[in-house]
Amino acid sequence: MPERLMAAVWAYFDQAGPLVGGTWPIRYKLPEDERIALLRAMGVRAFTSLLYPHKPGMAASLNAWAAGFAGRVPDCVQTATLHAEPGAAGVVRDALDGGARLFKVHLQVGGFDPRAPELDEAWGALADAGTPVVVHAGSGPVAHGFTGPGPFGAVLARHPRLTAVIAHLGAPEYEGFFALAERYERVHLDTTMAFTDFARALGDFPPALLPRLRDLGLGGRVLFGTDFPNIPYGYGHQLDSLAALDLGDDWLREVCWNAPARLLGIGAPA
Repeated sequence: MPERLMAAVWAYFDQAGPLVGGTWPIRYKLPEDERIALLRAMGVRAFTSLLYPHKPGMAASLNAWAAGFAGRVPDCVQTATLHAEPGAAGVVRDALDGGARLFKVHLQVGGFDPRAPELDEAWGALADAGTPVVVHAGSGPVAHGFTGPGPFGAVLARHPRLTAVIAHLGAPEYEGFFALAERYERVHLDTTMAFTDFARALGDFPPALLPRLRDLGLGGRVLFGTDFPNIPYGYGHQLDSLAALDLGDDWLREVCWNAPARLLGIGAPA
């Protein structure tokens, strides 16, 4: 994120703001160049810069910053964002025309209804472009009236070809979001924070869903995610937590490389 915004986010987490849900000590509170160097040293071949506005009027400037960042950091996939506001479709089209390859929408932080009329054309533009959008639509760690599978499920019913990635496996409404992934062929789930010790303290993943997680993963519909750098544990703990599920090497390979690489058009590892 831009330096001032990142500092504000870190301060919000330090203060355990109302959307954080509790104590959340950020592990990688490092300068930007050190964060990028650390990702590279860990063997990360590509990463995203997931920006999200907390109020109207921010999306276009965040998208401009993201384009510049991706231009100077070639291993970053150029990302963009949106907010429910007049002209949202134009913001989306400008970002797509400018090279955005992935969008981020954070319903909890943005505090808006994904079904808002001013977003209908924006969702349609993303569906037509086939550009993935990572959506924090689950109610964890703090719910409001626009989270949960119902509101975003209504968006998918209207735009069934939308390529969506549900963050955090949809926690804590796992069942409802798994059902959306099984109903719509372009809906994916990401593993961000799932199965970590920290996430377990917020609520366990239902064991009965593990066979469906395995099937969705082998089908290319589960993607590795981390929330680096704003995580309260070491990066490797997320990988260890997925390996501990014992769903097999083929599942891990699909989740941690093949499926994300296909979605983002990234070549094979060197």
